[in-house]
Amino acid sequence: MTEFDKLSIDDIRRKLQGQPDATYDVPPEMLQGLAREAAVLIPFLRIEDSWHILYIRRAQFEGDRHSGQVAFAGGKRDKSDINLEFTALREAKEEVGLLPEDVTLLGSLNHHHTISEFRVTPYVGIIPWPYSLILDEVEVARAFTMPLSWLADKSNYRIENRQHPESNRPWPIIYYDHYDGELLWGATARITLSLIEVLGAD
Repeated sequence: MTEFDKLSIDDIRRKLQGQPDATYDVPPEMLQGLAREAAVLIPFLRIEDSWHILYIRRAQFEGDRHSGQVAFAGGKRDKSDINLEFTALREAKEEVGLLPEDVTLLGSLNHHHTISEFRVTPYVGIIPWPYSLILDEVEVARAFTMPLSWLADKSNYRIENRQHPESNRPWPIIYYDHYDGELLWGATARITLSLIEVLGAD
């Protein structure tokens, strides 16, 4: 059992009070105007003696830059959402059938700025497992879990500098190795590493 798997629910809640810096998919100076608000849910679950995180793979849509990518359930804030926590829970229910009353929220991470100019707030919650997920087949192709200990292992991911055509400086992009046939990279990988940074702090 790794140190991450030994974390209790109270440990995770306490560590989430220590916030990382905001993160970015692109150099911050490239972002223009007001970012739109969005939220995602990072569902923690226990399989035997290990913590896992629930991810989705988005359905394929022609012309959608995020289609087919590994992600967390979530989306943009609707005008009727009372806050971003509500947004994260609503989207998780719509996309994978997680009922809000079955999610124990523990805290959140600092926001992440995406290349599409969303300011995403990730919320961390505990869910019971196994759970009868109901996928919105229009939006979600698959739901699956990855072990937290595997995600935290530096040998399982790499960081590559990519040059954006509108920027004079390279920007780091995170790529994980394939796990169960799935490729975790980009914004979701960066949010995952921000979470691991917080959970690994003293």
